[in-house]
Amino acid sequence: MGKKIGVVSLGCPKNLVDSEIMLGMLNEKGYEFTPDKDDAEVLIVNTCGFIESAQQESVDTILEMAECKKNKCKLLIVTGCLAERYREQITSEIPEVDAVIGTGSYDKIIEVIENSLPEEKNIICGDLCGVEYLENNRYLSNRDGFTYLKIAEGCDNFCTYCVIPSLRGRYRSRKIENIVSEAIKLVNSGVKELVLVAQDTTRYGVDLYGSKKLVELIQELSKIDGLKWIRLLYCYPEEIDDRLIQEIKNNSKVCKYIDIPIQHISDNILKAMGRRGNSQEIRNLIVRLKSEIPEIIIRTTFIVGFPGEDESDFGILCNFVKEAEFDRLGVFTYSREEGTPAYKMDKQIDDNVKEKRYNEIMEIQYNIAREKNSRRVGRVYDAIVQGVADDGIFYYGRTYAEAPDIDGVVYFTSMEPLEIGEFCKIKILSEDEYDLIGEVIYESTE
Repeated sequence: MGKKIGVVSLGCPKNLVDSEIMLGMLNEKGYEFTPDKDDAEVLIVNTCGFIESAQQESVDTILEMAECKKNKCKLLIVTGCLAERYREQITSEIPEVDAVIGTGSYDKIIEVIENSLPEEKNIICGDLCGVEYLENNRYLSNRDGFTYLKIAEGCDNFCTYCVIPSLRGRYRSRKIENIVSEAIKLVNSGVKELVLVAQDTTRYGVDLYGSKKLVELIQELSKIDGLKWIRLLYCYPEEIDDRLIQEIKNNSKVCKYIDIPIQHISDNILKAMGRRGNSQEIRNLIVRLKSEIPEIIIRTTFIVGFPGEDESDFGILCNFVKEAEFDRLGVFTYSREEGTPAYKMDKQIDDNVKEKRYNEIMEIQYNIAREKNSRRVGRVYDAIVQGVADDGIFYYGRTYAEAPDIDGVVYFTSMEPLEIGEFCKIKILSEDEYDLIGEVIYESTE
């Protein structure tokens, strides 16, 4: 083939899987990969277009890669959500871009690379109805013991602030047997932790089987020898039922960790957002999870500054954050996105008010997180080794309580050398901001 490929993947873990699918297809064709953008003859930027800040990051990255056209790069390809959303604008406003591939056409990457001509602009955006591209072999971008496993594509929730359904299409699940087949390959390649992702993991199977099948999928994945952890992200609160709670509770391979995008707790705002649950149901769920699984780690996200959010609504949210004591919490300021119902809503909130509310929530959560971390001092956990710190003294890794890429890490020392991706037992000695400090403990052989 002769062409060196460089890939930049932006945005969420689901986007990373798409990047690895493209890398897998390119790898099977014999293409060579390079991490050095200045050495690449073909550059692929897999973009995010979810909110304004992500869009800006994507545009900035494209412009940075466009500079490489002055050197070795002969072909600059833009893929992903921004490509799907602003296909014509990208090619017209950034002339260095040679091709645009939407979210329904990742399987066209080989065709685009082999057939694109410098004098032509190639725009390929197919139907957002298939999920077959996910059955291609992936080329893993990391080798540190975990990876994401995408179980479905698209979304049927149609929240009023969100563009995802228009960028990714309706919800469509992969077959259980196909997911398990991919999981076996991943585990055989050294993966110890699978992080299940979709736009809404809890709706898995409804479109394909007529009912929710996440529990059944988890049970099948749990049969894979060599797989130690299964972690659940993006579980919508209204879809979390007793069967799923019991599976998390009783299945030793499922991390006692759940990510629940709640977004708000004021019923006024939940209704305006088009969320299907209500505040009491959400509160009941949190109580039930903590009661059934005392050691569970609950992560959530909130949006502040949504149109119409007054001081009363925000006060309700602040009080809820204090009461619920979430282990992990992320906050977004509302991003006004064209093409969404919320874009046209009255009572849009000023940016300075959004920032003030963001900071207030984060301050509340900071104090909660410090207190929760202090309770972990002295406890022993299984941990996956993720790397070596810059000082060369500490390793860093994660327990069941830390999801990759979004949560903090645990720094720890070891008397013996450790391999990236292996598991060890660590004792927490102290806490520092959002991170923990510990040491590897070894069982006595006496």
